[in-house]
Amino acid sequence: MARVTKPGANRRPAAERVTPASGRGQRTRQALVSAARTVFERDGYLNARITDIAAEAHVASGSFYTYFNSKEEIFDALVESVEEDMLHLHVRERLGDDDPRTLISGANEDYLKAYERNARLMAVFEQVAQIDDHFHALRLRRSEAFLRRNAKMIEELQARGEADAELDPLVTAEALSWMVSRMAYSVFSLGRSIPMDVLVATLNRLWLNALRIPEPVASALDEPGE
Repeated sequence: MARVTKPGANRRPAAERVTPASGRGQRTRQALVSAARTVFERDGYLNARITDIAAEAHVASGSFYTYFNSKEEIFDALVESVEEDMLHLHVRERLGDDDPRTLISGANEDYLKAYERNARLMAVFEQVAQIDDHFHALRLRRSEAFLRRNAKMIEELQARGEADAELDPLVTAEALSWMVSRMAYSVFSLGRSIPMDVLVATLNRLWLNALRIPEPVASALDEPGE
């Protein structure tokens, strides 16, 4: 299906969106975004209507246009909010560990759990990105940010002698990241039945094997007793 861009589509850049000054206004805007999520996940993007979003938020339809110009714009805001959950995981800061196995395992597990939380909306986003140029470009930017973050981690591991130095960091990041992303889509959006622990362990092993990260060397203290 060809992507389409509506002529004169009223999309304001994120920086130009109305930010309510009052607490009541902020609550109303958040209620609309939350309601939009419910409606998009329930009805899909094409069938979602502004009147349904307003009804779900328990506000008058006219109030919608105080905060958003269109269905496209509120979907844009919703995707932006989900990106915060999907992309800004701060694994290194949370774990406080530079061990490559810990970082890779933590990053994969956090991403998969975030995808599971947002699976229904991510399925809608995947569909919209195939038919709308704006959301297609947004999908590419989101992927690029994810890939560059992972490429940076691979570069750091190579510099420390802990990963295969002959691999191109960005290409490797793209191959391995898409593997994780498509498996997440298959399991959490399409319903492929794979237990989370098996999924995480398998993807971690494939990452580690691909980067040729060696097994930790056991010390005498790690040896089991007789």
